[in-house]
Amino acid sequence: MHYLLFYDVVPDYVERRAPLRSAHLALGREALARGELVLGGALANPADAAILLFKGDSPAVAERFAEADPYVKEGLVRRWWVREWTTVVGDLAEVRLPPGA
Repeated sequence: MHYLLFYDVVPDYVERRAPLRSAHLALGREALARGELVLGGALANPADAAILLFKGDSPAVAERFAEADPYVKEGLVRRWWVREWTTVVGDLAEVRLPPGA
């Protein structure tokens, strides 16, 4: 299944992330290498949120990432939550629709 991890970030997130960014990206690369993280990034204009797409058997994979993330630990993320996402269209879709559906 796919899970979306949503981050609601602080107003000065872009300015404050610099000293934490390499550790944050290393965590992301590790999750990618394990096949857990599919995509991730910050929303732009304004940079007030981020969304990361995970693949796993449960939301725990995304929850573990958030709990270990230096952005969360250091208060750059005001709140985070995970939602299951039923993907049906695209090469990576988990639930493929039959033709003509």
